[in-house]
Amino acid sequence: MQSKKLAGKKITQSTQIFLDIAEIKNDAIVLKDGSLRAILMVSSINFALKSEDEQNALVSSYVGFLNYLNFPIQIVIQSRKLDIGRYMQRIEESERSLTNDLLKRQIVNYKAYIKELVELGDIMTKRFFIAIPYSPFEEKNRGFFNRLASLFSPEKIIQLKQSKFEKYLHELDMRLEHVNMSISGMGLTTARLDTQGLIELFYNIYNISTAEKEQLTDINKLRLEG
Repeated sequence: MQSKKLAGKKITQSTQIFLDIAEIKNDAIVLKDGSLRAILMVSSINFALKSEDEQNALVSSYVGFLNYLNFPIQIVIQSRKLDIGRYMQRIEESERSLTNDLLKRQIVNYKAYIKELVELGDIMTKRFFIAIPYSPFEEKNRGFFNRLASLFSPEKIIQLKQSKFEKYLHELDMRLEHVNMSISGMGLTTARLDTQGLIELFYNIYNISTAEKEQLTDINKLRLEG
């Protein structure tokens, strides 16, 4: 009886109310408390292959970078199993265009080798991100009951006026530029995730199994009807 009652109940709330993200626009993440986030994707360095002097220089640069920061950042390392789907698709397209039977057999053997290598080796890919925040609010200025209410009311969203949003976005861009210059000084390359990149990042995080089968449509190709 209890299971029938539960099955008969309709879900009236979306899981989106439990997420901190209100919207993503202008290459920035807008959180429900009105603060903004930007995401930098950063390259990696094989630290073990560096000489001792180079390693010491990198460590010193990194320590200097952290000490010079006057705002918090978050460093995220994302590990995913290597996806060779698109690569295998290109190989199969090349196979269909071949007329030489010997080359076709070699490609078939190569495909089998690559699949076995990835499955047995459990090869992982790593991507590195830096999340840069900007919040116009100071936590110390918020009362205890205001903070408590925000915890139990995650669906409440602070709507930013366009003028304030542009001001906050400018402050965020300045912070991002500061981080970008410091990171580049360590020999790393960076790329800011644009709106499409941010949407894909969180889509892949929250929908891991679905993202492997269904690719997102480019937001620039969507037609909105008003």
